[in-house]
Amino acid sequence: MNREEKKRILPRHIAIIMDGNGRWAKKRSLPRTAGHIAGAKTFKTIARYCNKIGLEYLTVYAFSTENWKRPKEEVEGIMDLLRDYLKDAENFKDENIRVRFIGDRTPLAEDIKALMVKNEEGSENATGLNLNIAINYGGRDEITHAVKKIINSGISAEDITEQTISDNLYTAGCPDPDFIIRPSGEYRLSNYLIWQSAYSEYWFSDILWPDFKPKHLEKAIEDYNQRNRRFGGI
Repeated sequence: MNREEKKRILPRHIAIIMDGNGRWAKKRSLPRTAGHIAGAKTFKTIARYCNKIGLEYLTVYAFSTENWKRPKEEVEGIMDLLRDYLKDAENFKDENIRVRFIGDRTPLAEDIKALMVKNEEGSENATGLNLNIAINYGGRDEITHAVKKIINSGISAEDITEQTISDNLYTAGCPDPDFIIRPSGEYRLSNYLIWQSAYSEYWFSDILWPDFKPKHLEKAIEDYNQRNRRFGGI
């Protein structure tokens, strides 16, 4: 690297909206569940790659509070994929990835909730990538949940600060995302990390999630390195 070449800056926290599974399947005349299966494989590949390159935090949008509106068969297929991932995660403890689930677990099946706890507890001493998986997650729901927690704690209105709210979100203790990636050609947040993304950089792509590869992540990081993050300053 010559003197004038800038050293690559790796974001501390990347968040990804894993979008496009259904369209990927439709293009191939396959059922939507096939797209979710392909997307799950991509998720594992990208998570492992992020761990390999030394990323500290990765947060992925797996299932939103609005996704319950989808056909019952599709929802059940996604939940079965989640079960498979949670059971399979036992085989990857040596990868040193710490797993955490964010979102409202209340409506989830009891076996899924138990597997989530098992995975979190089993990986809590990992020192590599911090992987946050958003399940039944919605940004507005998260803020509503945080407000209720604050009220129930008895704190006075005068003592509430931005930090108070951050400390009561599902992502408490996790730095805000520096960089949010959305493949699939959509240009919106879709109720994802709306409090935490106040100063995030964004990267959009037409690539459907099942086709997203480490090379695309590297291209996104390359673009991130061209940004000038001023946080309201000059």
